[in-house]
Amino acid sequence: MTESLENVVREVEGLRDRMTETLMELVKIPALSPDYGGKGEYDKARRILDIIKDWPFDRVEVYEAPDPRAKNGVRPSIIAYYYGEKGEESPRLWMLSHMDIVPPGDLSKWTVTEPFKPVIKDGKIYGRGSEDNGQSLVASLYAVRALMNLGVRGKRTVVLAFVADEETGSKYGVEWLMENHPKLFRKDDLVLVPDGGNGDGTFIEVAEKSILWMRLKVKGKQVHASMPDMGLNAHRVALDLAYHLDRLLHEKYDRIDPLFDPQTSTFEPTMVENPADSPNIAPGEHEMVFDCRVLPEYDLDEILKDVERLINEVKDKYRKEIDGKILPEIDVEVLQRGDAAPPTDPEGEIVVLLREVLRKLRGREAKVGGIGGGTFAAYFRRLGIPAVVWATLDETAHQPNEYARVDNMVEDAKVMAALAIL
Repeated sequence: MTESLENVVREVEGLRDRMTETLMELVKIPALSPDYGGKGEYDKARRILDIIKDWPFDRVEVYEAPDPRAKNGVRPSIIAYYYGEKGEESPRLWMLSHMDIVPPGDLSKWTVTEPFKPVIKDGKIYGRGSEDNGQSLVASLYAVRALMNLGVRGKRTVVLAFVADEETGSKYGVEWLMENHPKLFRKDDLVLVPDGGNGDGTFIEVAEKSILWMRLKVKGKQVHASMPDMGLNAHRVALDLAYHLDRLLHEKYDRIDPLFDPQTSTFEPTMVENPADSPNIAPGEHEMVFDCRVLPEYDLDEILKDVERLINEVKDKYRKEIDGKILPEIDVEVLQRGDAAPPTDPEGEIVVLLREVLRKLRGREAKVGGIGGGTFAAYFRRLGIPAVVWATLDETAHQPNEYARVDNMVEDAKVMAALAIL
C-alpha cells in the first residue's frame, strides 16, 4: 500500500464517529415516496445540504423533479463535485446513492427499536433506511471528506449523487435527471452504485435481469357461496390462471445463465387481494401480482403476449353470460417494467479498478456477476456508461430491524476514497 493510500485509510478511520452520528441523523428523517404515502426526500435532502454546506466541494447542484404529491411539490436530487488533480478536466467517477426508503412494514416486528428512532448496538445502527441506502450514502460522503481533510486531489473527480425515487422506479430520480439534464453525464464516466453486494464485499454486479411486475385483475360476479351457479367465482378463475401462468413461464423461459444468481429467470406470485370479507362469499373480484426477473436474452413483450394468450384461454374456459354481460373479465396492468440493459464489461476499467482496490485494501479477490434485483446502474448501462454495483452489506434491507454495520460503512468509505486516487 502506498503512503498516500495509507494516509487516506487512516483519515477515514478517524472519521468513524462522525460517520456514525451522520447516519443516525439521517435515519431519523423518513424519506418515503408519495407512492408509499410519504412526502418524499425534501427534508433529508435539506439535512444533507446542511451537513456539507461548509465542506470544500468545488460545486454542489440541486435538481428538483416536479411532483405535486411531495413536500414543496418537488423530489430533489443533490450532485456534489470534488475535482481531481487536473481540475474539471480530470476523468470522473460517480458514486450514486439514494435518499428514499421503503416503508417500515409491520411495526410489531421491529424488536430492537422503532424504525425512525435509530440506536447503535453491537456495532450496528438499527433503523429503516440504515443499510438501504444510508450506509453507502454516508460512506461516500466521508470518503470525500477524508480527501478534503488531507488536501488530496485524486486522479479522478468524484461526483457524489444523492438521488430521489430509487425504491419506486426512479421516475423522479436518475431517469428524470437523464431525460431533463442529459449533459450531466459523459460516455467516459465511471459509475459506482453502492446499493448491492455481499457480506465480505467480494461481489461486483455488472449485469441485471429485466424486471416485470404485473397485476392480473379478474372480475366475475359475487354470490353467496351456497349458490355458486348464480354468479362466477373470481377466486377460482384466478387460481386456475395463476397455476397455469406459473407453469407456462417456468417451462418456456427456462434457460440457465451462470453469470446470475439465481441462474434462471424467476416468476413469483406475490400479492393477492379480493373483497370477500366472509367465509360464505364467493368473490366477484380477485387481483394478484407476479414479480418476474427475466434473463436479458428474453423479450418482455413476448412474455406479455404469452400472458394475453393464456388469459384468453382461461376466459374461454369459464365463459359465462350473466345479466347480459360476458364474464370473466381479465385485465393485465404492468406495475413496473425495466428491460435489461447491456452488461458492463467484466474486464472494463471500473471493474478492474475496483478489483485492484479490494486486493490492496482487503487482500480479497472479487467475483463478478449479475443479479435479479434492479438498480439504477441499468440507466447508465443503457447510455453506454460502464457502471458497477458494489458494497459490503449484511443484506438486511427492507426487513424489520434493518441495520447497517458500522465497520462495513467505514471500510467501504476507504474503498471509495481509494477509487478516486489510484
